[in-house]
Amino acid sequence: MQEENTPQQQPNNPLHGVKLAEVLEALVDHYGWEELGKRININCFNSNPSINSSLKFLRKTQWARDKVEQLYLKNLKRFK
Repeated sequence: MQEENTPQQQPNNPLHGVKLAEVLEALVDHYGWEELGKRININCFNSNPSINSSLKFLRKTQWARDKVEQLYLKNLKRFK
């Protein structure tokens, strides 16, 4: 029997256990803010970008978070 507080195993989910901050930092390190803003056209990447403001927006806006996660997954081999 599994305890309620034990996290579920998700072997087929490459984002399992990866924090949104880690995803964003990897993308910024790889592309930089300017290129990231071109690839994903959202204001928090183009106008006075910062990790904190971008995380705040991405946590509230699912469609933007989906785009960021898709770009991360597309380049996952480069980040490991």
